[in-house]
Amino acid sequence: MSILSRGSVPLSRYILRSRFARKPPLISLRPLSTLPNLPLFRALQNHDTSSPAVIHSVSQRSFTYGNLVTDIVHAKKRLLESTGGREDDIVGERIAFLADNSYDYVVTLLSILASNAIALPLSPAFPIGELKYVMDNSHAKALVATEKYAGKARDLLKAGLDREPVFDIREKITVGASHSTPVTLEDTKAASLGGMMLYTSGTTNRPKGVLIPQSALTAQASSLLQAWKYTPQDRLLHILPLHHIHGIVNAILTPVLAGSSIEFMYPFNPDTVWKRLAAPFLSSSTASKVTFLTAVPTVYNRLMTAFPRLEPELREAARTGISPENLRLNISGSAALPTPTKKAWQDISNGNVLLERFGMTEVGMAISCGLDFSDRVDGSVGWPLPSVEARLVDTETNEVIKPGEELDANGRERAGEIQLRGPTIFQEYWANEKATREAFVDSDDGKGKWFLTGDVATRRKVGSAGQGTSGDWAQGLMYFIQGRRSVDIIKIGGEKVSALEVERELLSLPQVVEAAVVGLPSEQWGQKVAAVVVLDQDKAATAGRNGKSWGPMDMRRALKDRLATYKMPQEMKVLDGAIPRNAMGKVNKKTLVKEVFGI
Repeated sequence: MSILSRGSVPLSRYILRSRFARKPPLISLRPLSTLPNLPLFRALQNHDTSSPAVIHSVSQRSFTYGNLVTDIVHAKKRLLESTGGREDDIVGERIAFLADNSYDYVVTLLSILASNAIALPLSPAFPIGELKYVMDNSHAKALVATEKYAGKARDLLKAGLDREPVFDIREKITVGASHSTPVTLEDTKAASLGGMMLYTSGTTNRPKGVLIPQSALTAQASSLLQAWKYTPQDRLLHILPLHHIHGIVNAILTPVLAGSSIEFMYPFNPDTVWKRLAAPFLSSSTASKVTFLTAVPTVYNRLMTAFPRLEPELREAARTGISPENLRLNISGSAALPTPTKKAWQDISNGNVLLERFGMTEVGMAISCGLDFSDRVDGSVGWPLPSVEARLVDTETNEVIKPGEELDANGRERAGEIQLRGPTIFQEYWANEKATREAFVDSDDGKGKWFLTGDVATRRKVGSAGQGTSGDWAQGLMYFIQGRRSVDIIKIGGEKVSALEVERELLSLPQVVEAAVVGLPSEQWGQKVAAVVVLDQDKAATAGRNGKSWGPMDMRRALKDRLATYKMPQEMKVLDGAIPRNAMGKVNKKTLVKEVFGI
């Protein structure tokens, strides 16, 4: 069964239909130009059809909001035809997709949302085993793959995924055309069951599917729109991965809601990014200036490492490009921002200050510093965003830390877990009632449950910050993140790795008897994965290359098809005997790091 062609015509996209799909041969009679009467699609209908929506940076192909609306309508029709033919067949169903960072990704994502279905973005970087787990766990009705990832889709089939290839869901687009298919907004008769599902590695043995309803996606985007003030004049340079909340909500859904332009430049290359930022300020260029950049600390570090190597003219143009009067907003998130990084960026950008924020898959962005420079305080992530309610709960006493109670009897700051509630919070962990139940705690005011983030913070007033200059939401006490309650979450750049997941894969190797995975400091990435193992001496003695003893390189080769590259242990220490454990059989990883790695 080929998924590379239909007759002699190559397909640019494939849908693989699941064994869970119903297959009635009925086609909906509803007009093809209908989109749901929801805030995102109302905004799309009202945007200037000739305004650029998505730009591919390398090729400079540009697609207008007129193109986007037209292609969403057509893709929605094809998706419907490919999954049974009736609108009810797709409502609330999971539609997984593999697409590169491009216009195709935006059209696919929005066509799924327009179908009242659940968009399930997959990371092309994940090994086949991880992708198959997500497909099986989510009971996805269909898998959509762009031509670039046809081979990946074929490998999934070979791995035992039972899916049937069907016809392309998107017609060929007309690059640069400004016309738009007339669209009718229609209230959906079915309950709103659509949204997005992202898989995140936590402290459990397997990744969990985080179900974010369409209403929460709208609330997250609306909150950011109010706080960060996206406009149709903004050009956002998109250099982020697209299987994370950061890349999708912050850098696709919110700019689309605002009518901004999104320019895709991926994968990240510091020299290429600098050339793009500098381009509008070079005499021979007609490029539009970038006004909005959001990235992780690792990216900013790599940019600053490359900056001195630029040719003098390019370096000065780049400096102008990232100055406050041009790059109106530069955001750092997904990991703690080191003070030297923040200061160095300010120095090379003529005073531009990186804005820090706090978010996670389950809640989108929850806390942020403000647009006014005085509201970007070193080490702080700011204030709860509009529509987000936050509180701190003492990690020792489990008491709510009320405003004014931030110090204990000895005058020391009290650290508490951040707990959140409001319309931006996710609905559930997919098919995991236990994890969902444990993620929330009842309130004592009857206004809804609180979500337990697992992140610990302190809270305090800082100088002249928080006077409402950035908006009514940015006032009062600021939040300072202290870290995770669990040591089993390792942050590498903007990625999160579950130590328990890596341990599980290590223990599946015949040479490994015991394994403990920890995070070690890394100047380049923030943290790196390290493994402490006890080996089966007989099996390891000659299991390495050329009959030698099994070692770190053999470990990495064995895990290559099981773990994404960033999850791979970068160091391995072999212990004789056993890994130290307490009376409950648990490993104290903080102690282990000190004893084994001397940190």
